[in-house]
Amino acid sequence: MLRKISLSLSALLVLSGAQAQTWQDTLARIESAFERFKPDGPGAQMAISRNGKVIFSKSWGMADLERNVPMATTSLIEAGSVSKQFTAASILILEQQGKLSVADEVRKYVPELPEYGHPVRVSHLLHHSSGLKDWGSVAELTGWPRGERNYTNDDALRIICRQKSLNNPPGYEYIYSNTNYTLMTIIVERVSGKTLEEFTDEHIFTPAGMNASHWRQDHRQLVPHRAIAYGKDDRYGYHINMPNESVYGHAALLTTAEELLKWNDLYTSGRYGSPSLYPKQTETVPLTCGHPAMYAAGLMTAPINGRKAVTHSGATAGYRANLEYFPELGMSFAYLCNTSQFDRAATNAAAVVRNIFIPEPPKTPAPQTAVPAIAVPPEALRAFTGWYRNVRSDDGIKITESNGNLYEGTKKLHPAGGATFRNEGGMRYAFSKTDLFLITPQQDTFAFKPENYPDTAASNAEYAGEYVSSDAEARWKVTLDGKNLVVNIDRPGFKSPLQPLYKDAFQSYFGLVRFRRDAQNRVTGLEITSGRARRVPFTRAN
Repeated sequence: MLRKISLSLSALLVLSGAQAQTWQDTLARIESAFERFKPDGPGAQMAISRNGKVIFSKSWGMADLERNVPMATTSLIEAGSVSKQFTAASILILEQQGKLSVADEVRKYVPELPEYGHPVRVSHLLHHSSGLKDWGSVAELTGWPRGERNYTNDDALRIICRQKSLNNPPGYEYIYSNTNYTLMTIIVERVSGKTLEEFTDEHIFTPAGMNASHWRQDHRQLVPHRAIAYGKDDRYGYHINMPNESVYGHAALLTTAEELLKWNDLYTSGRYGSPSLYPKQTETVPLTCGHPAMYAAGLMTAPINGRKAVTHSGATAGYRANLEYFPELGMSFAYLCNTSQFDRAATNAAAVVRNIFIPEPPKTPAPQTAVPAIAVPPEALRAFTGWYRNVRSDDGIKITESNGNLYEGTKKLHPAGGATFRNEGGMRYAFSKTDLFLITPQQDTFAFKPENYPDTAASNAEYAGEYVSSDAEARWKVTLDGKNLVVNIDRPGFKSPLQPLYKDAFQSYFGLVRFRRDAQNRVTGLEITSGRARRVPFTRAN
């Protein structure tokens, strides 16, 4: 289905900074962006609106390969984490109704949550700054990741409440964690006395005219007109890749690209909330670590192509989604597809289409100024070499010297004066006594501490043994496979080699594994750190 609403395309493109072109030229460029979606493969939807009016909507490919059902603009596709903004909106509506405050502590509504010594507030959940560990990352440590077991919101809550520590003090930094939005779903349902489905139907979907949208609360339920999700690999080709779980609120919204545009029109036009909750939904809160805050209430606010933008992307199993709004132009772009096969494409179709209307600004060459070469004697460089550990995440980096140059991995570091170096990407490496500070071009600073080199393979035997975690309800067996360490999990055939980093630290399939020692230097346990769950503890058995 293709709809075109009469408007002056030239005026539209002038506003967006694009070169003048005909509507037929624009359609051809959109079709080119979606030519990867073949008629006999998984498909996609793309819808575009300006000032609340749909100017383009079309679908490509298939919704169901087994039954030969073409993708339609009315086919239902899961929106992944694009769903989060609807859960956040529900919290803001309840606050406007006087039934809660985002300043409230989460334990007021979820008393099962442990006390962490720092108050975790609803606002921290909204902005992913709570420090609460991602429950799915913890569940994966059992060998049963999301999608391979039917987790429910009750299961997720049980995992959340077993975590005895936080990733970071609440409000200190941004770490994306689905735990935040699972808890908000539970809060909405406990405070309103309604399911999230019932609450959003009443306060969001019906007012917006999103008559087909609803939540997947049980993966077994029948859903008419649903597009099946797919992956693709060398062994099977296309294969079904559905979200075989029943958690919702952080994801699991079944919708269409056109209906996502209806939501954008509802909240950006001031008709959502009374008074409008749009300013509250797009508000960010400064982080106490000093890094810039870009995450609002279920929405990202980072600029795109030099324009203000309000966006979110989503990925659940084989489903992919993207929703963007550009307030200066009144333009919205909604994209949904039912395959993960194009994740590694140089550019995805959604971005290509958006760039047709809102082009990337021309890159102006940086002024060429002569920078005098700074010679540093090799013996001075060697003082900076060694392993360094990120004090927040335990991730390690190795600094080496070769032929009179410093390197981080394969990245050459150029002297910038004193004990400071920079790489080609503009990252600065500032050595201060024994510590190292990495400073990004955006002036975010990350502190690193020096660590020793790993012991020889002969000492790996001291790590072998069984380790148990009450936080993860998991049991790991660390064994020697020849001279190398391997993690074995109760699930048959599920194991991961441990690749040595710095002393007592290894890289694994699950993330960074760091062994702990007691005062007598005996290995007594380990901690596993992934991007969303830091230092999940395991104790050595016996």
